[in-house]
Amino acid sequence: MTSEPTAFAKRLTAALKAADIEASPAVLEKLLPRYGGGTVTPQAVSGWLTGKHIPKRANMRALAKIVGLPVHELENGSPARGVRETHAAWPDHVRGHDRLAFEEFLLLPEAQRKLVRELIEALAQGWREKRR
Repeated sequence: MTSEPTAFAKRLTAALKAADIEASPAVLEKLLPRYGGGTVTPQAVSGWLTGKHIPKRANMRALAKIVGLPVHELENGSPARGVRETHAAWPDHVRGHDRLAFEEFLLLPEAQRKLVRELIEALAQGWREKRR
């Protein structure tokens, strides 16, 4: 029988892979606070990824946001019955780091978002001209 921490580690690594996010303690350590998790050490994250420990509730919620799953599904491996937390559906071509970058973009004030949009437009225009 698989232990609960080991089963969680398998679900977490599979969800990270599906979201195209590196299953790295350094990567997750940086992402967790951005998504409502607490400050953790790479060693703590490594324990989650290797099946030694299960994260505390706030970090579990943050991990679920990062990988785009309902908390219950990440934590227990099966969809919850009844009311579920909603999560945005992303098109298949929008992968993990792009999705996370876009979510960060949405947190910016409008003036900064305008600058980012202008930068993207300039880069895309240059790319289109280069491809011709």
